[in-house]
Amino acid sequence: MPQTNQKLYEKMEYVTMKLTDTKFSGLKLIYFFNPTDSRGKFVKFYNETAFKLNNLNFNLKEAYYSVSKKNVIRGMHFQISPMAHKKIVFVSNGKINDVVIDIRKNSPTFGQTYSVQLSSNNNLAIFIPKGFAHGFVSLADDTIVNYLQTTEYSQEHDQGILWNSFSFEWKTKNPILSERDNLLSTFEAYCKSNIEW
Repeated sequence: MPQTNQKLYEKMEYVTMKLTDTKFSGLKLIYFFNPTDSRGKFVKFYNETAFKLNNLNFNLKEAYYSVSKKNVIRGMHFQISPMAHKKIVFVSNGKINDVVIDIRKNSPTFGQTYSVQLSSNNNLAIFIPKGFAHGFVSLADDTIVNYLQTTEYSQEHDQGILWNSFSFEWKTKNPILSERDNLLSTFEAYCKSNIEW
């Protein structure tokens, strides 16, 4: 084992953050370090060493959070080059069904969706590489969703896909959406675009 990696592994006892693969290339689940005691709990939601051990380069440029009522759908959002970004998403209050769709036209999983429940209780996050549109449906009032991103928001490069224009069951009868999200382009229109990753 290279000396650099050996030093990283020696530090892992202080990291204890686990990343696992999904069937989508580059898309990963993150299991947070979350010790609990009589006072409550402590959650570590990012560690550079853990990311290096998984061959991930994550240079944080912007962080923010949203607060949503139950049945709010936000998405499906992405930014195009040169402002495309990698993203870490997790929930610090409430719960969501987090949803991504692979929009890399040369990918074997192009057009396929992946969904995972993220909550303040399961200490789970999702790492989303470039080339995925992202969104979620809130499953509880006052749900706080946190985002860590490798580029800053750019209105010029900000795009999205209409939430109900691809094959996914949102399982909510009364979705609440912004006017902007209801006017996003369809997945069919995206397929005809010249956007490449």
